Amino acid sequence: MKDKLSFLPKLALVLFCLISLTYIAILGQTLLAPLLFSFLMAILLLPVGNFLEQRFKFKRSLSTIVSVILMIALISGIIYFFGNQLSDLWADWPLLKEKANVSFHDLQHWISTTFHVNTEKQLAYLNDSTEKALATSATIVATTLATLSSTLLFLAFTLLFTFFILNYRRVLFTFLTAVFKEEHKEKVTEIVSQIQYIIKKYIIGLFLQMLIVTILMIAILSLLGVKYAVLLGLVAGIFNVVPYLGIFFALVVSCLITFATAGAGKVLLVLIAFIGVHALDGNILMPLVVGSKVKINALFAFIGIVVGEMIWGISGMFLCIPYLAMLKIIFDRVDNLKPWGILMGEEHKPDKKKRVYRITKKIKLEEKD
Repeated sequence: MKDKLSFLPKLALVLFCLISLTYIAILGQTLLAPLLFSFLMAILLLPVGNFLEQRFKFKRSLSTIVSVILMIALISGIIYFFGNQLSDLWADWPLLKEKANVSFHDLQHWISTTFHVNTEKQLAYLNDSTEKALATSATIVATTLATLSSTLLFLAFTLLFTFFILNYRRVLFTFLTAVFKEEHKEKVTEIVSQIQYIIKKYIIGLFLQMLIVTILMIAILSLLGVKYAVLLGLVAGIFNVVPYLGIFFALVVSCLITFATAGAGKVLLVLIAFIGVHALDGNILMPLVVGSKVKINALFAFIGIVVGEMIWGISGMFLCIPYLAMLKIIFDRVDNLKPWGILMGEEHKPDKKKRVYRITKKIKLEEKD
């Protein structure tokens, strides 16, 4: 009875803390989302900063500035390359629109013959939907402008926070170790170093995985003769960072563009290509490149993606997996939290007892204990 009474207050406290943290995350999205993203970028750029300080004797501020500039140059190059691919798509937009109209009329004819719905009813439904869409066009434009401004604000905050975290990393580490008692200092130092090491490997692995998937998709779509193969391969590689949902979004976009440019025949080939690359990625690339040091099971990964999208949208979907990995590192190294680490991880299969055989003088195989 006493254990039950002690369990209920703990459960209530945990639920209260979760609700409070979620509410704070929703209110502080503008500040917290770029801050958490900057923390990941700072971990990734930390070896660059240390290299510049040790090899070229740069001061802390100068090494931080150079590291951030390198990050800006890399991101700008990716955006520029992606923009060029989008400009090619925009140049062919009239042709795509014409082919989409032809495909639309073919679809109309198929619906009329299959479901016996005449063309007039289909057009009336579409006109009604169009009027509703035009009535809300002002809202759509306002939402687009707000999204653009929030994206620019997110990038600006990310750059600033990355600079400050890199520049004051020793102050932050000293504060973190000073918060806890002296007997826990060694454990905290171990957890921080493990987070730094594993998350760095995790992020580098994700980038390598993204690069490999992009190259594979570009090669396969080019062999299939799909137009905008480079653009579609980039979309597949970038959104593959978001588990499960990212590859589905890339598949939908690729199928729509392929349907408008090449017809329904190649859509099936694109679908098979995506399924094959996704199977290769999940079973070979992910365990080999990203590694299994911090592996979140599919249940918690999916829950994290959904909760991240509910709280912070797309940025929450990108951030959820690395921070779940950080939580698992902490849970695995704190005695009272180890059950939560077990719950978040993969199921450990028991090792099978290997049988060892030896050859006796009688030339007979006998099992050795």
